Amino acid sequence: MKNNTLVDLLDRLSDLPILVIGDLILDEFIWGKVDRISPEAPVPVVEVTHESVRLGGAANVAVNLASLQARPMLVGAVGSDEKGARFLAEMDRMGLDRSGVLTDPHRSTTVKTRIIAHQQQVCRADRESRGSGDPALLQQLRRLFDARLADCRAVVISDYSKGTLQPPLVGELIRSARAAGRFVAVDPKSTDLSIYRGASIITPNKKEAERAAGRTINDLKDLSKVAREIQLISQCQAVLITRGEEGMSLFEDGEQIDIPTVAREVFDVTGAGDTVIAILALARAAGASVLEAALMANHAAGIVVAKVGTASASVEELRRSLTGEVDVPKKPVRI
Repeated sequence: MKNNTLVDLLDRLSDLPILVIGDLILDEFIWGKVDRISPEAPVPVVEVTHESVRLGGAANVAVNLASLQARPMLVGAVGSDEKGARFLAEMDRMGLDRSGVLTDPHRSTTVKTRIIAHQQQVCRADRESRGSGDPALLQQLRRLFDARLADCRAVVISDYSKGTLQPPLVGELIRSARAAGRFVAVDPKSTDLSIYRGASIITPNKKEAERAAGRTINDLKDLSKVAREIQLISQCQAVLITRGEEGMSLFEDGEQIDIPTVAREVFDVTGAGDTVIAILALARAAGASVLEAALMANHAAGIVVAKVGTASASVEELRRSLTGEVDVPKKPVRI
C-alpha cells in the first residue's frame, strides 16, 4: 500500500457530513507541577498552574472530524447542569453544530477530570450516571438521528456505556443506517457485542476484545480466534482490533492484516480510539477501502498519542506523517 494513495485521499475529506451519535463527556484537565510528597499520605502534591476543558466521548469523534475539515453531525445529550452548559459553550467556541445535542434534566453531565503534572497523568476522577436513559429522551435522539441520516455519508456509533446507547436503540440505529446504505462504524463498550449486530466495522481495543470473546490474547493465533468470535457474535463485515504499541489488526473477508504502529512517542492515549473511528468513517466516506481507511487511522492515532490530553490530528499533520513514513502492512494472512 503506497502512502501517496492515502495522501491523495486527504484532499477528498473536506466538508463530508458524518453522523455521530453516542455518549457525550466533558473532559476537564487540571495542570500543574509536583515538587513534594504530601505529609498526610504517600501521594504527590500537585501545585495547580491552570485548568482547561475538552469535548470527550462521541463529541471528541466530532472534534477529530472537524479538525480534518469534515462536517460532523453530532447527536447526544448532556445534563441540565453547569457542566452541561460548559460543554455546550465549548461546542460554540469550536464552531461545532449543537442542534443535535439535547439537555436531560434527569441526569448529570458525564465529567472526567484528569490531573496532569510534568506531562504525565497523576490521577483521574469520574462523575457520571450509568443508568438507563429516559425513554422519551432516547426517542428524541432517535428522531434527531433519523432527520440527519439522509444527509450524511457515514455513521459513527460511539458507545462509552453512559446510558445513551441502550440495546434496543443501538439495533434500530444500525438497521436504519444500513438500510439507507451508510457505512456504520462502532466503537463498542458493551461486552455483549451482539447489540451492534450488522454494523460495517467494529473497533474494540485489545482488552475490550478479550472481554467480549472471553479469551486472553497472548499471541497472533489467539488474536485471530478472538476476531473470529467477535465477527460471529456481531455479524459485522470487518473487525479492527487496536493493540496499543503493537499497532492494530484488521480482519476482513477472512483475512488478517497486521498494521504496525507509526507512533514515535506515546505521551497519552486519551481519546485515541475516538480518532481511529473518526478517520475510519471519514476515509470510507471519501471512497477509501477499509484497509486504506485503517492505515490512515493508524497514522492519525500515532499523531494524537504523542500529545497530552484529549487531542486530534489536523490535515497537515496527517500529510506530514503519510509522506514521512512508509507504512507497509504484513502480507494478509487467511484466518
